[in-house]
Amino acid sequence: MDRPVFPALPTVAVIGLGTMGTGIAEVLLRSGREVIGIDNDAAAARRAVAALEAATSRAVDRRKLTAQQRQDALSRFRTATELQAAAGADLVIEVVPEDYALKLEVLTALDGIVKPDTVVATGTNALPVTKLAAETAHPQRVVGLHFFHPVPVMRLVEVVSSVLTSPDVVTAVTGLARDLGKEPLSIGDRPGFVADGLLFGYLNQAAAMYEARYATREDIDAAMRLGCGLPMGPLALLDLIGIDTARTVLDAMYERSQDRLHAPAPILKQLSEAGMTGRKAGRGFYTYAGTTAAEDATVVPDELTPAAGEGRAEPRPVSSVGVAGSGTMASGIAEVFAKAGHSVILAARSEEKARTARDRVAKSLKRSVDRGRMSAEDRDATLARIVPAGTLDSFAEVDLAVEAVAEDLAVKQELFAKLDSVCKPGAVLATTTSSLPVIACAKATSRPQDVIGMHFFNPAPAMKLVEVVRTVLTGEEAHATVHAVCAAIRKHPVDCGDRAGFIVNALLFPYLNNAVKMVQEHYATPDDIDTAMKLGGGYPMGPFELLDVVGLDVSLAIEDVLHREFRDPSLAPAPLLRQLVEAGCLGRKTGRGFREYNRA
Repeated sequence: MDRPVFPALPTVAVIGLGTMGTGIAEVLLRSGREVIGIDNDAAAARRAVAALEAATSRAVDRRKLTAQQRQDALSRFRTATELQAAAGADLVIEVVPEDYALKLEVLTALDGIVKPDTVVATGTNALPVTKLAAETAHPQRVVGLHFFHPVPVMRLVEVVSSVLTSPDVVTAVTGLARDLGKEPLSIGDRPGFVADGLLFGYLNQAAAMYEARYATREDIDAAMRLGCGLPMGPLALLDLIGIDTARTVLDAMYERSQDRLHAPAPILKQLSEAGMTGRKAGRGFYTYAGTTAAEDATVVPDELTPAAGEGRAEPRPVSSVGVAGSGTMASGIAEVFAKAGHSVILAARSEEKARTARDRVAKSLKRSVDRGRMSAEDRDATLARIVPAGTLDSFAEVDLAVEAVAEDLAVKQELFAKLDSVCKPGAVLATTTSSLPVIACAKATSRPQDVIGMHFFNPAPAMKLVEVVRTVLTGEEAHATVHAVCAAIRKHPVDCGDRAGFIVNALLFPYLNNAVKMVQEHYATPDDIDTAMKLGGGYPMGPFELLDVVGLDVSLAIEDVLHREFRDPSLAPAPLLRQLVEAGCLGRKTGRGFREYNRA
C-alpha cells in the first residue's frame, strides 16, 4: 500500500459515526492519516471501532492489506464523544443526520474549537452549503464533501463550493479525494448537487408510481433493473437509503427548487411516520428477514407479495408467431421467438426487405456461434424457423402477431386494421410501442380484447424485460397468453397500464431531461454528469451517453408524449434538447449529439 509519508491534511476529525462516517474513517485510515471519530453516542463509537476492525480484517484476508498495515491503521484511529477532540485536526468532516439545525449547530461550535486554518467540510447531500457556511465565523473555509455509500467502494466524491469558499480549500479537499483513490467532481451549490439532484427525483417518481397502484413494487424494480441495467430497483434503493432520509433530502431539495419532481410522494411520509423506514427498521417498501440494518437484509414474502400466476385465465396455445417490421427490433424479436422453438413469419413491405431482416438475424446467430454461445446446428435450426414474407396476408394462421414498425400512430393503426382482417379469431395482437397509446391500436380492430402491448427492449435477444401493457379492454386470456409466451421465450414480464412511458420510460426520461437542464444551466458538463451517475449511482451509462445512443430525436418525442399526457411543467423537454434536434444533432446515428463521433 503506497501512501505518502506525510499526506496532505494529515489529521482528520469525522463527526458522526454512523455507516457513512465509519466508511469515511476507513478510507482515511487506509490513506495513512490520523483519524478522530467523534459521536455523542458512545455506543456508536464502539460500533465504528468494531466495524473498522472487521473491514480491515477482510482486507487482510483479501490481501489488500498486510497484518502490519492493518495494525498501523487501527492504531491511528481514536474516538471521542465531545467536539473538543477536533481541536488539532487539519480537516473536519461532519456527517451528522441530514438536519439543517443540527449541522449548523456542529459547524458553528467548531468555530471556537478548531485551528484558524482548519478546513471544515459538511457531508450534506441536499442542504445548502452556502447558507450553512454563511452562518459560521469563517465561511471561506467551509466546503461540501459528499461521499457516496458504501464509501470504501464508491469512487465519486462531490466537492461542493459556495461563492464564499476559498479556492485553496477546494484545491486541498480535491487533492485529498484523489489521494483516497476517489474521483472528485468540483461543482457549485445547488439542490442535490449532481448525482442526488438526478437520483432523488427519479426515486420520488417511482414511489409515486407505486402509490398510484400503477404497478407492483416488484414490477417497478424489475423494470428498472432489467430495462436499464441498474444495480437496484428504485424502491429497494429507497429502503437501503432509508425512507425517512429520502424524505428529508427531498424536502430540502423541494424547498430550494420548488420543482414538483422533488415534492416528496405522500407514501414516503406515511411509511416514515409508521416507522417503516427501510432495511434499518426491517420493513419499508419490502419486508426484510432482520429487524435492524445490522441483521439479515434478505427480502421475505409479506401480505403484498404477489403469488405467481394468481387469478390468471388459461392462456391460449402459441406455436406460430408473426412479426411485422423490417428494422432492428423486428429482426431481434423474430430471433428471440425462433430460438425458443416457435415458427416465425417475418413480414415486411416487400419480400426483399423481409429477407434483409432475416439476413440480420443470420448475422446475429453467426456471432453467437463464433462466441461459443450456440452450436452451428442450433443456428441452422433457428434460422430455418424464420420465413420471410412480403405481405401480412401470411399471418392468417399465426397464434400471436407482434408489430414492430415505425413509432407512428397512424401507421400502427393501419397495420392493426389489416391484422384484424387477416388473423384468425383468437390470435393475440401485440404492439411493441414504447410511448403510443395501446388502446388506439386496439380500437382500430373489431377485437380490442385481443390487443395488448409487448414492449421489448433493444437489443431484444439480450434484454430480458418485456413490459406487458393492458388496456381497459384487454381480455384476461390475452393477458395470460402473453405472460405464458414471455416464460417460453425466457423474458421477464412486468405488468403496467396503458399510459405514456409505461414504467421504464416514464421514470427514465424525466431523469434524462433533468440532466439536460443541468447542462443547459451551465451547472455541470455532460462528462461531469456522466461520471457522477456512473461512479456515484452505479449506472452502466451516463445520461448523455444514453441519450446519444437512444437518439435525441427519439428522446425528444418520448418526452413530448410524457409532457402532453401528464401536463406537468417539470416534464417539458429541455429547450437545449429541442435545439439540438432541430440542428440535426441526433446522437451517434448522425455523428453528433451531446458529443461528436467518428462515423468512419
